[in-house]
Amino acid sequence: MSGAVQTGWPSSSDPAPPAPARRGRRWLLVATVLWALLLAGLTWMSVRDDPPTVREQRTLAEAAPVVERAVGELVRAAGTTGLLELGPARVSAGCRVTPLADGARLRREVAVLAPADTGRAVLTGIADRLPASWRAGVGPGLDGPELRADAGEFVAVAGRPTGDGRVRLTVDTGCRPPGAGYDPPPATPVGPEAAALAAALTALGQPAGSAPDLVTAPCPDGTLARTARSAAGPAPAGTSALAALAGGAPLLDNPPVYAYRAGDVTVLAELGPDAARVAATVGCPG
Repeated sequence: MSGAVQTGWPSSSDPAPPAPARRGRRWLLVATVLWALLLAGLTWMSVRDDPPTVREQRTLAEAAPVVERAVGELVRAAGTTGLLELGPARVSAGCRVTPLADGARLRREVAVLAPADTGRAVLTGIADRLPASWRAGVGPGLDGPELRADAGEFVAVAGRPTGDGRVRLTVDTGCRPPGAGYDPPPATPVGPEAAALAAALTALGQPAGSAPDLVTAPCPDGTLARTARSAAGPAPAGTSALAALAGGAPLLDNPPVYAYRAGDVTVLAELGPDAARVAATVGCPG
């Protein structure tokens, strides 16, 4: 055979096949590591320097002052003639912030007068008087009209009629880390609410000598809204014992709930079949 080149084999003059792109993969690995380090550094700086941006990062202790101020704003928005009662702070432990972290939530309530078929109007009036930053509004809910608002710091505000002549407003932190926990405001001297409470208890035939439970909230003007509350006692026969104190013009007469004004104080009585509970409240001016 003459020196013909066999087909199917590369000629010695053909270019060599390309080498594996090891250098490109190495640079890709380096870039990935550097990017991960950059993200880790930015995350550490954010955790160290930036304020929290989600509720789960803010503790119950940090949210408590927001709750107290929110209650004061609700009291002011309800007006002195509409406010019925301040509810005490209630801390519920045992919720889960994350699957691995326990939490707690803080709730407070405000009861407001809402005679029959006025629930939406009462809620709308309150929403209109709340701070604009809360973005408060009233819309349809599962069981009727609902007020929704954001008091800031991931503290939610809600309100709905209870069906017995009242509207219940709620301030709720949601579940969050306890931190230092809830520290209730210091005790303050009682005011005219204590005398109005004692008069109501006397009319109902209940002892009025013991110190009442006192619940407060800071008003926007720096004063305090206060509710003096009695423990449940024996049930009276009915509301007739309070009619004289109400001057024949109760704010609410929807058994078992009865409310009236005594000067600057609103007195609310829940006269159940087995026990009676009475609260006397002074609201916020303006």
